[in-house]
Order: sequence, then C-alpha cells, then structure tokens
Amino acid sequence: MSFLKKLFGNDQKEEVNMAQESLKIGIILGSTRQGRVSPQVGEWVKKLADERGDATYEIVDIAEYELPFLGTTDGTEPGIAAWNEKLASLDGFVFIAQEYNHSISGSLKNALDFARDAWYNKAAGIVSYGSTGGARAAEHLRGILGELKVADVRTHPTLSLFLDFENGQDFKPQDLHHANITAMLDEVNEWSTALKTIRK
Repeated sequence: MSFLKKLFGNDQKEEVNMAQESLKIGIILGSTRQGRVSPQVGEWVKKLADERGDATYEIVDIAEYELPFLGTTDGTEPGIAAWNEKLASLDGFVFIAQEYNHSISGSLKNALDFARDAWYNKAAGIVSYGSTGGARAAEHLRGILGELKVADVRTHPTLSLFLDFENGQDFKPQDLHHANITAMLDEVNEWSTALKTIRK
C-alpha cells in the first residue's frame, strides 16, 4: 500500500489523484559558473520525468534570476521577487547539486537563503554529482532543507565525474541511474501531493 493510500484512505483516492495531476515540480540547477554541466544533468532528469506524464516538470535556472549576494543588497532587485514567486508556484523540487569543497555551491546556498516561506511544506529530491558522486554536498543540502521545512526524500541518485562524464564536460549517464531517478521521482511526487494538502 502506498504512502498516500495510508494517509488519505481509499475514500479520498479521487482527491489524491487530482492533487497529483496538478503537481508542479521545479528542477533547480545548482550552479551558475561558466562552463557548468548542470544544464545537461537537469535536461536529462527532465526528459526522464516528462516521460512519466504524472506532473508538470520545468527547469529552474538560478542564473536567470541574477541574485545578488545576501547581505549586499537592500532587497529591491527584481530577481529576488521573481525568484520567490517562482518557488511559490511550485509544489516540489529536484535539486541538481554539484560538490564544491565537500559542500554545495555558493550560488545554490545564496539562492536557498533568499527565500523562506516559499520553501515551506514542500518535498524535494536531490541528484548530485562530483568525484564521490556529490554525496557530501547532498548531505549538507539535506540539513539546509530541513531548516527550510522541505521534506527531502530518501532515494538519492549520485553521478560520478569519472564514470558519467567524458573529459569532465560531456554528460553520458550510465543506464543504471534510471531506476534511481524513477524511484526518487515517485517519492517526490507522493510527498509533494501529501504536503500540498496542508498548504491549503
């Protein structure tokens, strides 16, 4: 029996299905540097997600919002409001997280800090990459998400710079990752559906 059936019971199955159909999931690119590979990873995740037909998935690129560094602004830059509006419109997230010095990128941390309520009571999955699959970055990200009241799911696809990228630039994922992506998206959608009911 799925988590949602346990939570809602069979009598509310139709309500759950309606919530699932209207889910909006943002695939957040966690890097803004020149020469980044996160767009390749994000588009791959989106392609696999779109094939499911169970939610609306979109790429959310932090770089497009031109966020200033937190603490160096009066908060009036248009990108800050646009960033919060975009997050508020989403029901859940998939973070594309790369590892920098055993943690997430500065741009992702900055973007996380530039919103508060827009994160609350939503779910997220993490797809990470790095020399050790980005595992240490993902663990740091989980702690931050907990403070922002984002429920991060257990399944965590990890991509290797040595096995899933050619010359560190061309993304060519191994087929074995597909099952983990599927399982992660299953969990993100179930939790996003459940948490949507408490935000009403």
